[in-house]
Amino acid sequence: MIWKELKKQWRFMDGVVIASLVVLSFVPLVVFSMNHKENSAKEGNIAIISIDGEEVDRFVLNEETKHKEKTYYPGKDKYNIVEMEGTKIRVKEDNSPDQIAVRTSWISKPGQTSICLPHKLVIEIVSGKSSDEKEEDDDMIITY
Repeated sequence: MIWKELKKQWRFMDGVVIASLVVLSFVPLVVFSMNHKENSAKEGNIAIISIDGEEVDRFVLNEETKHKEKTYYPGKDKYNIVEMEGTKIRVKEDNSPDQIAVRTSWISKPGQTSICLPHKLVIEIVSGKSSDEKEEDDDMIITY
């Protein structure tokens, strides 16, 4: 009964308009992802490692980055082994009870983080753009 009512109200062009809007809704996603891939491939991203809120290391992650492991000792009887390879980084091993940072595995995109709370170790990926380039792209004016 409901289908008969809907069939009376439905027009062919309604379907065309709805289908077009659905397809067009994905255009920004495609454009931004293509732009993001080009930028990250050129500059590479930066991995910032901090312990207890203080930055201890900074690594550039790009295709030329060789495999590297580094061990951090954030406190007595605590350790974190961080592994880097190419454009990705991870906490390979630590002695925390929950192993959340280890289970997070590889991260490689700006905005991603790997956190080991008991050791207060944070790995954060940020875009490789320099601050000068960011200022040129920032044309937004906010007024109140």
